Amino acid sequence: MSGKRQFVISILILIILFSLGITGYSLIEGWSFFDSLYMTVITLATIGFQEVHPMTQSGRAFTIVLILFGVSAVGYAVKGVIGTIIEGEVREVFGRRRLEKRISQLKNHYIICGFGRMGQIVCRELLNKKKHFVVLEKEPEKVAKAEKDIIVVNADATEDESLIGVGIKNAKGLIAVLSSDAENLYVVMSARVLNPKLTIIARALTEGAEQKLMRAGATRVISPYHIGGIRIAYAVLKPNVDDFIEFATSGKNLDLQIEELLVQPGSKLSGLTLAESKIRSDMGIMIVAIKRASGSMVFNPSFNSIIEDGDTLIALGETRHLMELEKIVQPY
Repeated sequence: MSGKRQFVISILILIILFSLGITGYSLIEGWSFFDSLYMTVITLATIGFQEVHPMTQSGRAFTIVLILFGVSAVGYAVKGVIGTIIEGEVREVFGRRRLEKRISQLKNHYIICGFGRMGQIVCRELLNKKKHFVVLEKEPEKVAKAEKDIIVVNADATEDESLIGVGIKNAKGLIAVLSSDAENLYVVMSARVLNPKLTIIARALTEGAEQKLMRAGATRVISPYHIGGIRIAYAVLKPNVDDFIEFATSGKNLDLQIEELLVQPGSKLSGLTLAESKIRSDMGIMIVAIKRASGSMVFNPSFNSIIEDGDTLIALGETRHLMELEKIVQPY
């Protein structure tokens, strides 16, 4: 039997017993409600105080029956209530320790600050990519909506202790998608101080917030309204382009993805041209752009473009081929 169900049954047993005791003494002895309640309590508790009033033979017989059947029932009910409370506390303690242990084992993970609509979308994408992450959310109602696969900590992301508790010093990135620009700004400032090397992505809700978030230490600032407006304009003016963007980036088409792959020193691709790498001919992957280690971006690179250590390849292709390419960019 579940703890919740046992607790409810125990409470019902107590209510029924006390109701029967009060009703019985009131009808048999003609006592007042309080006197009947007092007699019921001392009888079921087996305290053994003096009777409230001298009882009739019928009243004593009722008391015997109440003791025989009531005491054991009360014991069961009290045990169920106390057991449920203790069990709940123990479960909470062990659950908290288990959660802390999972978080302590995370390395190079992502921290999602906020589990609203935007935060849930981010979590879904990270789950699809099989990335490790933890969520900070201060509203218990939103925490309760999280799936079992998602680690959600009920804490305020604007507090340093909360960020430290989810391993910000070992994290790879932080995504601030709280409900206001002020909260996101506070999180960005705290996160940048706690981990200077952290990649921080923040959401901007109002005009002017982007520059403030960048000055506070954000690596990149995303404005959903700006991006949404551009997509709407594309949908009207260039519907086929919009269809391609949706097709390549939505994740609905699992066979076609856009990925970024970092060319590690010692990779087989280092020093080769795109033609020599045979990325297009053997794997059918299109290199859309190359971001150089210096930060410059080469769009639509030619076949003569040389792949260098530290380059990031922006590749479009089938998932299985992208996974093969991901192995090749690693050190040989």
